[in-house]
Amino acid sequence: MRLRRWLLVLLACVATPLATAAADAPYAEAYRPQYHYSPPQQWMNDPNGLVYYDGEYHLFYQYNPYAAHWGPMHWGHAVSQDLVHWDTLPIALFPDRHGTIFSGSIVVDQDNTSGFGAAGSPALVALFTYNDTLAKSAGREDFQTQGLAYSVNRGRDWTPFTGNPVLENPGNADFRDPKLFWYAPQQRWIMTLAMRDHVAFYSSADLRHWTHESDFGARSGSHEGVWECPDLIELPLGPDGGNKAVLLVSLTPGGPNGGSATQYFIGRFDGHQFTADADAGAAAGVVRWLDYGPDDYAGSTWTGGGAGDGRQLFIGWMSNWAYAEAVPTARWRSAMTLPRELFLAATPRGPELHSRPAAELESLRRRRAKIGEQGVSQAIDLTQPLGTNTGLLEVLLQLDTQEAGVIELAFSNPLGEKTTFRLDRARLRYEVDRSASGTAKFTAGFASVAWAPLPGPGRNLQLRFFLDHASLESFINDGETAFTTIMFPTVPYTRVTLSADREVRIKSGTVYELASIWQH
Repeated sequence: MRLRRWLLVLLACVATPLATAAADAPYAEAYRPQYHYSPPQQWMNDPNGLVYYDGEYHLFYQYNPYAAHWGPMHWGHAVSQDLVHWDTLPIALFPDRHGTIFSGSIVVDQDNTSGFGAAGSPALVALFTYNDTLAKSAGREDFQTQGLAYSVNRGRDWTPFTGNPVLENPGNADFRDPKLFWYAPQQRWIMTLAMRDHVAFYSSADLRHWTHESDFGARSGSHEGVWECPDLIELPLGPDGGNKAVLLVSLTPGGPNGGSATQYFIGRFDGHQFTADADAGAAAGVVRWLDYGPDDYAGSTWTGGGAGDGRQLFIGWMSNWAYAEAVPTARWRSAMTLPRELFLAATPRGPELHSRPAAELESLRRRRAKIGEQGVSQAIDLTQPLGTNTGLLEVLLQLDTQEAGVIELAFSNPLGEKTTFRLDRARLRYEVDRSASGTAKFTAGFASVAWAPLPGPGRNLQLRFFLDHASLESFINDGETAFTTIMFPTVPYTRVTLSADREVRIKSGTVYELASIWQH
């Protein structure tokens, strides 16, 4: 007992510099993500305005510059050339007489349909939601409207349109989060807009004047919470399957594991309306989730990409409205998920939306240890050959599960705190268990087990994990199932242990030590 007490004191001393470094070492605070984007300080939530232009990926986001909790929303701004290393830029959009600045999107107006650009020098055009708190406090239902701003210097400075708002509220208390895309067959812009329990589609030739086209969703999907942050994209379904329209809709509360989550629908869009396929869950009442973890919300996709890059890239807010304002971080709150590639896969259950980490993340790899083919009948430490203590890891495993009923991978620290990924065949599900993950008393229910249904009985299991100081992102069978989970261990996890109730076989595996994007 005395030995454990001294160990706790020693580890506390090791952890103390991280906790007290905020004043002179940004990005070294306790729990601070080391390869996920988070702002230098204060509050952040939804990603906004994701656009690729002139060699840069732009990440705008909901931002309160005055405190580390939700408040008067601005648009924060960061840019990256590789989706991995980010530079934080000055605030892009500020509240004005129309309200604070809620979520929205940005497009490159290549043909100058709006008139804000010039020949050979297109404008970036942002459409976003104004939230008029004074109108709301006065009891009005139309306190949210859509505003427009533009930039002619690569997104560094933004000019609000003098004709704002460009779309008035028809009388819906939830009228927000516009996502734009160019619909080439009809040479016009399409706006996807959240309206509490459904999505509305609008069209425009010039980004200034908008016509309502149709609505979708009042009787589809989950309605246990408010619909938010819709995103309509097009993806190919295999070499001969043609293209499908995919509609992402965030929901809070009502997620599969409590609080916030993102559902999706697969179907077709004809320029006027979206129709979900009957075999994609809409008709059968099946809800399809983009991520079963509790901490991937309000995600959006990038508009555009580099030459020849046809990927659909996505990033989400790595938190949950059930506890986002209570998490035990100082100086800042919230981070983004890793950027991911979304793709459609043909499965025995029909088309599904899967996700895999963006290939650019491989540039984070520093040292590695190969795991040879072997049978595992007792717990083994997968990180022992690497000998790392940074708590920044990527783990890849190919397993033949054989007759095992329960397989576990525990991510742990010397204090015995752990987050566990689990395959439970008897219950036909995957689990991510953070019941012993570390600091958890800041909110009821945080120390919980998230789960997802086991899609099939296959023996082969492909696993990929990204461990940061306060998050674990799990991808199963090339993103067939994804879990995003935040946790707050007293000191970072540095050990990964594989165990099972019966022998399993490791077919191949690699553990990588990853670099911090902030500490050099």
